[in-house]
Amino acid sequence: ETWLAFAAASAVLLVIPGPTILLVVSYALGQGWRTALPMAIGVALGDFTAMGLSLLGLGALLAASATAFTLFKWAGAAYLVYLGIKLWRAGGTLDAKPRTDAVSSMKMLAHAWLVTALNPKGLTFFMAFLPQFIDTKAALAPQLGIFATTFLVLAFANSFIYALIASRARNIVSNPRAIGVINKVGGSLLIGAGVATVG
Repeated sequence: ETWLAFAAASAVLLVIPGPTILLVVSYALGQGWRTALPMAIGVALGDFTAMGLSLLGLGALLAASATAFTLFKWAGAAYLVYLGIKLWRAGGTLDAKPRTDAVSSMKMLAHAWLVTALNPKGLTFFMAFLPQFIDTKAALAPQLGIFATTFLVLAFANSFIYALIASRARNIVSNPRAIGVINKVGGSLLIGAGVATVG
């Protein structure tokens, strides 16, 4: 049940447009479907980097003090609610301009990795999001391994699909109503994840 909840939450949250998705869409709008694979690999590697740092921090925190971890979890829940409200109130625009600069697949991959891995909001989000699904009474390593693998597979698939949609159905990613619905669904999920922890 916990894994299903994590997978569902991750899938919806990944769809929410952020700096990484804007980059993926920009390349896809300008250079077509060939950008999908290198961008998706770059995003997955970037998420792996950010998540790895988060997991190391969470593991050290839990090992140091279960009470400190619980307090951190509550702070994370409050942050998720804040993000959810902010996202719910966001508009429906996706400001992604086509990138027409000719770059190799490796450069696209590296660009996606850098933008994803070095985004401080992503690192903060992982630190707030992951604790909501961790059972402190069970072994930590298997849980983190399963959650990390699940998230990375979903992140790869999400980026790949976004690139394909942007290259083939440009009207969808430029539709304010569609983006607005995505933001509201994602915002509701963030608020729900935060409230569920406190409840």
